[in-house]
Amino acid sequence: MSKILFCTDCSNMLYPKEDSDSKMLTYACRHCSKSYGIDAEHHCVHRNQIKANPIAQTLARVDLSSDPTYPRLQKECPQCGFDEAVFFLSKAKATDTTMQLYFACCSNVCGYRWTVPTEAHNE
Repeated sequence: MSKILFCTDCSNMLYPKEDSDSKMLTYACRHCSKSYGIDAEHHCVHRNQIKANPIAQTLARVDLSSDPTYPRLQKECPQCGFDEAVFFLSKAKATDTTMQLYFACCSNVCGYRWTVPTEAHNE
């Protein structure tokens, strides 16, 4: 995370600015126009981390059981007991998330979705 830096002359906050001549990132004061070089510790200006829940992403697709592209297997639904489900892997590419299998019940009335971590599935 980058720190908030302040101008040594006027004590106003410094903002990131590109020095187009040297192709370097600098910090500049908007009040007195003084410019400061950037050190390696403060190279990140902004980090946008999007946290997406893969099971919530599947809710956009209402009827997974009728989609022929999903693989099917004989697995009992924990909610209704129907013995067929479709499955897929999470689309999450974040490094802090584990790969998980997601299941959706193929019953026309149920459609329940659940997840099992891959470690538990391989046992």
